[in-house]
Amino acid sequence: MVRVVAPVVVLGLVLAGWTFTSQVLLTPDNRFLLPPPQDVLRNGLLDPFAREQILPALWSTTQVALVGLGVSIVLGVALGILMSQARWLEFSLYPYAVLLQTIPILAVVPLLGFWFGYDFNSRVLVCVLVSSFPLITNTLFGLRSVEPGLHDLFTLHHASRWQRLVRLQLPAALPAILTGMKISAGLSVIGAIIADFFFRQGEAGIGRLIDVYRQQLATEKLLSALCLSSLVGLVLFWCFDLLGTWIQRRRTD
Repeated sequence: MVRVVAPVVVLGLVLAGWTFTSQVLLTPDNRFLLPPPQDVLRNGLLDPFAREQILPALWSTTQVALVGLGVSIVLGVALGILMSQARWLEFSLYPYAVLLQTIPILAVVPLLGFWFGYDFNSRVLVCVLVSSFPLITNTLFGLRSVEPGLHDLFTLHHASRWQRLVRLQLPAALPAILTGMKISAGLSVIGAIIADFFFRQGEAGIGRLIDVYRQQLATEKLLSALCLSSLVGLVLFWCFDLLGTWIQRRRTD
């Protein structure tokens, strides 16, 4: 019950603060900077013309984010497993994973467009670059966090490297991997929006639409697009949270 009531209460407080700022603190001439929630709802989410623009663009960005997240999960978990099996692989690959995380993605995206074009695959590549690191790190951490006594038990039973990985390390690392998936879910949406923002060719995504609304000072539509984009990330986060809860219940039954 608390998990439902607490976010609702916080949302109510945010909406109340938003309304107070817009209606009281801002003058009518400056109210376009932060329109009240009812105006955003009426002129953005409930306006048929705005929906015809926002929803297809949101779906395009969501497709990119989902494919990018899927590739990141496969790539991140695979690299984490490889690095956990040999120290020399970890020493060889992990610094580049860290380097990938520290490169300013806004500076790299235009180069990716020059090199690989501006199509769907390039946008997916941006998502992979943004969202892979948490999966690599969490997978490696989870696999390395197994208690030494359990490793000794498997050694005592002459378990192979494959048996140790499948029956001991991966089950123990599953909570950490799911945490990495939750983090990467939001990052993949951010990566898809960044790619939309820079790649001006091909099917328009929500990032390009946000930039158009910014240029037009259409703040109600811009905030509507931002809220729906955030909702996609939240839904993906909740899906992995539910998956983790379901797996935990199956393991305890």
